Amino acid sequence: MTTQPQPAPRRSPLQKLRQSLSIFQYCSRAVQLVWTTDRKLTIGLAFLTILAGLLPALVAYVGKLIVDGVVLASRSGQKTDQWLALQYLGVEAIAIAFLSGSQQGIALCQSLLRALLGQKVNVLILEKALTLDLAHFEDSEFYDKMTRARREASVRPLSLVGRTFGLVKDSLSLVTYGSLLLQFSLWLVLMLILAAIPAFIAETRFAQTAFRLFRRRAPETRQQTYLETLIAREDSAMEVKLYQLGETLLDRYRAIFDRLYTEDRDLTTRRSLWSYVLSLVSTAAFYITYVWIVMEAIAGRISLGDLTMYLVVFRQGQSTFASMLAAIGGMYEDSLYLSNLYEFLETEVPIPSGYAAYGIHPGDGIRFENVSFTYPGNNEPALNGVSFHLQPGKKLAIVGKNGSGKTTLIKLLTRLYTPDSGRILLDGRDLQEWNIEVLQRRIGVIFQNFVRYQFTVGENVGIGDVEYLDDRHQWKTAAEKGTAYPFIQELPESFQTQLGRWFKNGRELSGGQWQKIALSRAFMRSRADILVLDEPTSAVDAEAEVEIFNQLRQVTEHQMAILISHRFSTVRIADQIIVLVDGKVLEQGTHEELIRLDGRYARLFSLQAAGYQ
Repeated sequence: MTTQPQPAPRRSPLQKLRQSLSIFQYCSRAVQLVWTTDRKLTIGLAFLTILAGLLPALVAYVGKLIVDGVVLASRSGQKTDQWLALQYLGVEAIAIAFLSGSQQGIALCQSLLRALLGQKVNVLILEKALTLDLAHFEDSEFYDKMTRARREASVRPLSLVGRTFGLVKDSLSLVTYGSLLLQFSLWLVLMLILAAIPAFIAETRFAQTAFRLFRRRAPETRQQTYLETLIAREDSAMEVKLYQLGETLLDRYRAIFDRLYTEDRDLTTRRSLWSYVLSLVSTAAFYITYVWIVMEAIAGRISLGDLTMYLVVFRQGQSTFASMLAAIGGMYEDSLYLSNLYEFLETEVPIPSGYAAYGIHPGDGIRFENVSFTYPGNNEPALNGVSFHLQPGKKLAIVGKNGSGKTTLIKLLTRLYTPDSGRILLDGRDLQEWNIEVLQRRIGVIFQNFVRYQFTVGENVGIGDVEYLDDRHQWKTAAEKGTAYPFIQELPESFQTQLGRWFKNGRELSGGQWQKIALSRAFMRSRADILVLDEPTSAVDAEAEVEIFNQLRQVTEHQMAILISHRFSTVRIADQIIVLVDGKVLEQGTHEELIRLDGRYARLFSLQAAGYQ
């Protein structure tokens, strides 16, 4: 009997209101973020915002005095009245100049803050990325979360702060406008407020719809980015051209855009239509007020200056109140997007608990004790009950078909993952008890899918130990151990040669040369006593392979080395060989012992040997 999924409980209007209001918590966080970005610019922005909020009402009031002064002067003909009207005009000119200056200052502060804040937010995202586990980067849902955080993350905090300060400015303006309008009628103030509310409600609802659309489309956005990368990157250009994939990929790119555009077009059209219809409500309210004020002026109950002031103040007040509500709606929308940023930044990351810098039994080497591990989301274990002991100075080879768990074993040894059960010991101490930085400094690694950095040759080698990133002597020593030094000497600028095609004068290497660079990178850690080589010769020819392994025997005499390879001719140098099948150790021993066992290893060795006869 299958159980039916329970429908989500319906929320009451009060619960919906609380949830909507809770999103505004990001306003204070955005202000704090801008404050920590540049305090002087933030203070300047706040001061200019207050100034810009107070001056419009002053300008409107002085405008009334000018009109009344002109009327009085025209009736009296007195020069003193004329001079007074001109003085009011001068005051208005000064106020206008200050208002214009404050607006320009706000724009300047926002422009400078935008650049600084964009950098700060991107750095926050990248700093967070550096703290994440490898499992996060192998989770598609997490990539969606990161995509949502990075998109618009650099503009939304400043937008939210700008709207917040704008709300303060408009509030000050509205208070001063309201104090002037109350002299005419309380109903006029109420009409100003009520006429703008329908547009605010509609705008907020559309902001929610747009945000839900944004969250749902993160996977499609990543697909677009991936297709752009395939079409425009040099490392995929050869296959795209050879297999004539260009039009197919471009068609997919267009199809995704057309889908997204259709949704955007429908939403934008509905938003525009409702904005227009509801703006007519504000227009109708203004002209009703217009008639009312004009009739009062005709009846002689207010002066011509009052007429001018009330019309200007009501129109500007109406615009200001609508701007306030639009700012609140915009703040709500910005807060929704900021929730993505903080959702990513607050992703829980296990804090490494290790503290040890040395083992309980120095010289014991590496021990795997009944280690099992299953990748998140998988049902079958990648490793199941794996046990072995590698003593200092000894060499271990791991063989097995693709998917047998070889690389997973390396990820566990380097603490990129934690075993589900069992223990991994180094010098008698569980890996989880080791300080992660101390542990990883003891390990030099070349992964099968190593990174080809678009840096200079020296930097590509030096990356293996960032403490000696710019140490030329260390580059040379590591390159000699990795058999890369002879061809590096032949490059136009030796270790200063730019690699890759992304930047000017970049030079591309062959697959085998890149592999030797990566191998040299592993040897940069001269203090490492553990060397992990994952298919270190897969891209080199047979002669270079022999050279590399002869060199490895010499330069790793006192190091523990773990070698993963599909070539059985190379694993013979190992003191111990493990055959992994479906995550389990099927056979274990020296080359001679496994040949005598006449099992899986012997059969595979015979098959490979027959290919060379």
